Amino acid sequence: MVGDSFDLNVKRRIHVVGIGGPGMSAIAQVLFEMGHTVSGSDIVESPATDRLKALGVKVSIGHDVALVAGCDAVTFSSAIRQSNIEVAAALAVPTIALLTRAQMLAAICDQRPTIAVAGTHGKTTTTSLLMHVLERAGRKPSFVIGGDVRSVETGAGWRDGDLFVVEADESDGTHLELPIRATILTNIDVDHLDRYSSFENIVSSFEEYVAKVDGPKVLCSDDAAVATIAQKYGAIKYGIASEADFRACEVSLAHGASSFTVQHLDTGGYVTLGKVSLPLRGQHNVLNALAAIAMAMQFEVAFDDCCDALSTFGGVVRRFDHRGMDGGATFIDDYAHLPNEIAAVLKASRDETDNWKRVVAVFQPNRFNRMNVLSPEYADSFVGADIVVITEIYASGTTPIEGVTGHLVVEAIRQAHPQASVVWQPARSDLIQFLANELSAGDLCISMGCGDIESLPDEVIAFRLAKRGVV
Repeated sequence: MVGDSFDLNVKRRIHVVGIGGPGMSAIAQVLFEMGHTVSGSDIVESPATDRLKALGVKVSIGHDVALVAGCDAVTFSSAIRQSNIEVAAALAVPTIALLTRAQMLAAICDQRPTIAVAGTHGKTTTTSLLMHVLERAGRKPSFVIGGDVRSVETGAGWRDGDLFVVEADESDGTHLELPIRATILTNIDVDHLDRYSSFENIVSSFEEYVAKVDGPKVLCSDDAAVATIAQKYGAIKYGIASEADFRACEVSLAHGASSFTVQHLDTGGYVTLGKVSLPLRGQHNVLNALAAIAMAMQFEVAFDDCCDALSTFGGVVRRFDHRGMDGGATFIDDYAHLPNEIAAVLKASRDETDNWKRVVAVFQPNRFNRMNVLSPEYADSFVGADIVVITEIYASGTTPIEGVTGHLVVEAIRQAHPQASVVWQPARSDLIQFLANELSAGDLCISMGCGDIESLPDEVIAFRLAKRGVV
């Protein structure tokens, strides 16, 4: 039975197909902590499945129709086809509700007033910042976030408070299915054209999303498309460069951190609320923190409490993640995979006090369908790097397209910047060896992408140690 809604007020037995994925593991954890009996399956073990097992969730490796017997509901991600044997088995039983991840997340949202964070970039960090502010203010929010927040060592939790904070993903239209009370919209950029076909359709999707929100709408007016939506729907605007209701000024980016002064537009003009110290790099994170402040204050969190919380924020896994040092070279890993995200990370890598000898950027493109369309857009993304290394495309379940390889990014960079130092390393073993030999004291190596690139720092460091005979 395919269901558009599902009542979680009654304790259920729920099976999660693809439970090891970041989105589904978060759903499983929240359902379990709500008191439901949760099981799940995936094709491989992972840190996510290990963590769920430790909580008490029954996780099976491999798919088996017997796993759905006796379930009240089966939920699955957009990466799982309906031909999957567990999904097909559930579909054949009228008493089993079959829900997509978006439908199950919507059912969770129905349990609490929900604040969602949407936008092409910055969702995970902004959601994490907002959750952290609400947590430190004693609100005990529940949350589902697309990355692990270091302060709580997880990306999901069901708490005793009255609010639910969630990351609203536009890639599969989830953002349009969630019943939410309030939203932050960070920005709108080109992505997921396999679903939306054009930038205009992406904008229309986000406008439809904002129009459905009855409560506070906190939108970034530094982004032109978002500013237009904000004006149309009377949203609370935040920004640095624009005339906004919440404005960050006197921005300082130094010592791997940020500080800024917040001004609020009142009836008589701008009123200075105070100064914020944020242990995160980059102007993009100033905007993310400003959004969290603006939204938290709509839910009666005092500005001073926001500041206290932000000063203790420990970050999110794979967001400018310090992965180690070797021979004086520093290794950083980041989830950035879209053109503007990469440019922002590289800009943030050199603040007012950094003195890196060289910044070496390593990028693993993601998805053949994405790179078939977006490869030319990466031409100017790497101007903040001294050396650029491009790897082969990480498929992420997409089908190879003839002629579409990571070399398209190399060509785009070389055409726009003939003097740029760009290296093409499609084979992982060659990539590791190249970096191990190239990097020297004072270098910063930043690996970026949303595939398996996150293990690269460990691999390069291990290679260098082995080369020196260090066990």
